[in-house]
Amino acid sequence: MNINGKARENRTFDAIVIGSGISGGWAAKELCERGLKTIVLERGRPVKHRKDYPTAGSDPWHLDYRGRIPQDDIDRNPIVARCYAYNDATKHFFVKDEEHPYIQEKRFDWIRGYQEGGKSLIWARQGQRWSRYDFEGPARDGYGIEWPITYDELAPWYSRVETFVGWSGNKDGLDHLPDGEFLPPFDMTCVEKHIKGKVEAAFPGRHVLHGRCAHLTEVKPIHREQDRGQCMARYLCYRGCPYGAYFSSNSSTLPWAEKTGNLTIRTHAVVESIIYNEASGKASGVRVIDAITKEVSEYYAEIIFLNAACLNSNLILLNSRSNRFPNGLGNDNGLLGRYIAFHNYRGSLTATIDGFEDQYYYGRRPTQPIMPSYRNVYSQDSDTDFQGKYLIAFGAARSGWQRGVRSENIGIDLKQEVSEPGSWGVFMMMQGETVPIYDNHVRLSETEKDPWGIPQLITSVDYTANDEKLIQDFLESGAEMIEAAGGKNIIQNDDGRAPGLDIHEIGGARMGKDPATSILNNWNQVHNCKNVFVTDGACMSSVAIQNPSLTFMALTARAANYAADELAKGNL
Repeated sequence: MNINGKARENRTFDAIVIGSGISGGWAAKELCERGLKTIVLERGRPVKHRKDYPTAGSDPWHLDYRGRIPQDDIDRNPIVARCYAYNDATKHFFVKDEEHPYIQEKRFDWIRGYQEGGKSLIWARQGQRWSRYDFEGPARDGYGIEWPITYDELAPWYSRVETFVGWSGNKDGLDHLPDGEFLPPFDMTCVEKHIKGKVEAAFPGRHVLHGRCAHLTEVKPIHREQDRGQCMARYLCYRGCPYGAYFSSNSSTLPWAEKTGNLTIRTHAVVESIIYNEASGKASGVRVIDAITKEVSEYYAEIIFLNAACLNSNLILLNSRSNRFPNGLGNDNGLLGRYIAFHNYRGSLTATIDGFEDQYYYGRRPTQPIMPSYRNVYSQDSDTDFQGKYLIAFGAARSGWQRGVRSENIGIDLKQEVSEPGSWGVFMMMQGETVPIYDNHVRLSETEKDPWGIPQLITSVDYTANDEKLIQDFLESGAEMIEAAGGKNIIQNDDGRAPGLDIHEIGGARMGKDPATSILNNWNQVHNCKNVFVTDGACMSSVAIQNPSLTFMALTARAANYAADELAKGNL
């Protein structure tokens, strides 16, 4: 490609950030605050806070299908239609199946959001800190490599993120689920409090905690500076929050970065590859294909942050081939794209519980109580036949909204029936740790291309026998706890969902101490290309049990400040 000097100058920055989602927004914020001229490359369309949330204030009767997805849409988009957050009011924030094809060697439901802000507009907003045991566990118990960082190293960055974002939760004093910089938590319902008391009394060592989530239950000065308001508990979050009450790149980090005067955002920019300079031994920039016109261009910088979300970051690295790296950038050991892991959500339970009919609750709380793992926490338990752990989320609610569906009443009698809330129901679900294995991987197709001429990604990721054992343990112990709390009509369910629908995929470019067994070092740098940083899910060496986005953000803030320091020293 030949471009004149002025054009190259206009496309040269201190830093390039690939992706504008949860981790990309944080990279942009931190780098811009440090004075670096930064361009964010987003493959999707522009989405501005408040202005581009078209259904945020819509009532069901304003929507063609009352918010439901019509059957022809489901038929055209069977993958994305399986996502819990995909409906007629949110579908504009999701990638449709035909828009970015990929090859499923083994079924993987790849849920994506291509727009400014990425999936930060449609995430579930839950998050918990990892503990020292989560970082130590894989190497300690022999199911993964040693993490190159410790909890103590990441703790101040967790605090930085939680304070800026606004994280609600309760300080519970548990070492295996550390406390954070919390705003007041959303309260439990009366039945949830009842379950908490019964479970903690019957099962010492098990703890029922308030949900921890990125919602402003109280607005601090730092949030007012971001022009964000308090959560109204409407639970219409996946449409985009006009209050900015939950954290998104659009309401928080990107506008903050823009205020510095150091941010440039280019949308419709599909990154094809990272350009490696043989002479300097560093990356010099990225090659971009315009999503609409297919025009090819290049951008240049001293630092590159790859935050395209786990599988797309793997795709870009694998496609970044050169004489030095014929199998993908940094892929000297052949492990790029390997050890993909995810969260196992297959197990759930439902039950009814008698009493409490004289009590109700207010609002649509955007979180649920949680139970941190009570299996394999401090060491491999002698009485478990699986490795790894699981977190439990549960909720208890009145079932009045379902009443009247099959009623024989009409008119005033039907109205009277549906106006009275029904009995209390309990729902419990698992969030299980899958063990990273070599065979679970992604790679590039040698024959099939996407609409931008880039090789399609092949997904080859599946469950293992270990996952099946973990599911069974959850179903059995979950039923025991519900029964101890007085639950009845307990139903155990394994929904058999494919990997990917958890939307918590991690790995492929994992961090580690040894370049022979990992792609990134302890600062999220590619071992053999030190000016490229990967801080989204692709960098993770294991998945643990926690919702991962808080850890992505903390790792990103830490790496971005290190990169700025190293650039100032002339080391990058």
